[in-house]
Amino acid sequence: MLVGSTCLAFGPWLVRLADVAPVASAFWRVALAVLPLMLLAGVGRTPLKGLGWGVAGACALAALCFAADLGVWHLGIERTTLANAALLSNAASFLLPLFGYLSTRTLPGRYAVLALTCAAAGTALLLGRSADVSARHLTGDLLCLGAAIFYTGYLIFVDRARRHLAPFTLLALSTLVAAAALLPVALAGGGPFWPIDWTPVLLLALGSQVVGQGLVVYAVGHLRPLVVGLALLVQPAIAATIGALRFGEIPGVAEIAGAALVVAALLLVRLPEHPPKSVR
Repeated sequence: MLVGSTCLAFGPWLVRLADVAPVASAFWRVALAVLPLMLLAGVGRTPLKGLGWGVAGACALAALCFAADLGVWHLGIERTTLANAALLSNAASFLLPLFGYLSTRTLPGRYAVLALTCAAAGTALLLGRSADVSARHLTGDLLCLGAAIFYTGYLIFVDRARRHLAPFTLLALSTLVAAAALLPVALAGGGPFWPIDWTPVLLLALGSQVVGQGLVVYAVGHLRPLVVGLALLVQPAIAATIGALRFGEIPGVAEIAGAALVVAALLLVRLPEHPPKSVR
């Protein structure tokens, strides 16, 4: 989990290093990862027949949400600090349980309420600080929050499809469909498409998509949720360090306070609760 989170933490930096447009780097991230993921998943040896249109539809919707998440997130990375990009993209940690409460008509527990409150306050501080810095930073923050919404949709549909597909098979198939969805958008979006230096996009594909996502997918099935939450905090910590050292993105007091509240929310949302009460 720690190794996977560390690999994912370098993703925003690699997006900035890539000599292609942001959506193009999102395409190359998934396109170059398809073959290695299929080999790891052993798709050719996995029975896929008879799964029904429902499972296929859930897998396709998951892939489309993942493609939208990557495309919007990569646009946001170019327009805000690396720390904010890493923190705000983790808003799915709060949006997913919120969706669960709404869909099951249950009341959140005290830890969940506190986590959502901290997340809202921390996000407001980060957005306010970005608005003070420049409209470009605020746009980047909003794009990263939008990416988190798409990633929440991805997790919802993945939960439905994974009942019939092995995790790595699902990851490989969703990566393939995401690459097909991102290709026309990347070609039509303008900006460089073909890399001159392939190193950043290759590292993005192998480091973030294959190793990073692969290890996290494997690890979450063997660790308690709180441990997963703690390990995921490696990402914004490393991203903030890279941003400070490489791009001079030194956080101010408001940004530190906002980040601390979001970090607290990431931990609180994973604490075990008593069974929630139903809303009648």
